[in-house]
Amino acid sequence: MTLSGKTAIITGSNSGIGLGIAWEMARAGADVVLNSFTDNPEDHALASEIAEKTGVSARYIKADMSKGDECRDLIKQAGGCDILINNAGIQHVAAIDEFPTEKWDAIIAINLSSAFHTTAAALPHMRKRGWGRVINIASAHGLTASPFKSAYIAAKHGVVGLSKTVALETAREPITCNAICPGYVLTPLVESQIPDTMQEYDMSREDVIKNVMLTRQPSKEFATVEQLGGTAVFLCSDAAAQITGTTISVDGGWTAL
Repeated sequence: MTLSGKTAIITGSNSGIGLGIAWEMARAGADVVLNSFTDNPEDHALASEIAEKTGVSARYIKADMSKGDECRDLIKQAGGCDILINNAGIQHVAAIDEFPTEKWDAIIAINLSSAFHTTAAALPHMRKRGWGRVINIASAHGLTASPFKSAYIAAKHGVVGLSKTVALETAREPITCNAICPGYVLTPLVESQIPDTMQEYDMSREDVIKNVMLTRQPSKEFATVEQLGGTAVFLCSDAAAQITGTTISVDGGWTAL
């Protein structure tokens, strides 16, 4: 399929899942807007690389997803939005009674509230263009829970609920909204954690991956950023025009347990 002529904005996309999705959107022909809260030469170089290798237009726009006005301004600066990928997120692990208030506030702001602000700003553009896709990157933790991740799990459950509400509000329009729920994904950040975990548990790389990192993922394999990007591209296709208000799990069977 081709997404030529469409503009895709991907929040939190200068690394990891967001960057992987941006690449797949560009390979499908969409112009892409990368985003994070930094404004380094490396950020803009990523956009230039995507443009050079895929032939689409690619830009990087700085915006802090913890601030509602900057979330909305991102959409304005982009000049249009056909595909919105709400991917920005952070994590902190602690027991509820020890969970820092500022960490709770930051996680809810970046992982959940940002999606509200960007979606509210993007929908008028989609309605004007007569087509739109909102894709929220939730998590297996948007459908299930784990201890010590209260803010993250609350936010990701909220993202799933927000996706359903947006889908219902746009159900009579050529706009869809869905949530992708990844399990553990092999990103550069996760990859960098493997050697230390091997040392901590005195295990081989294979044993650390299967028995520590992927203990809850029945496939015992990481999802890849390319698979998540491919899922997002599919949701933008004509075949997915009647898929709205639901979740698609890319979690190796985690939520089947």
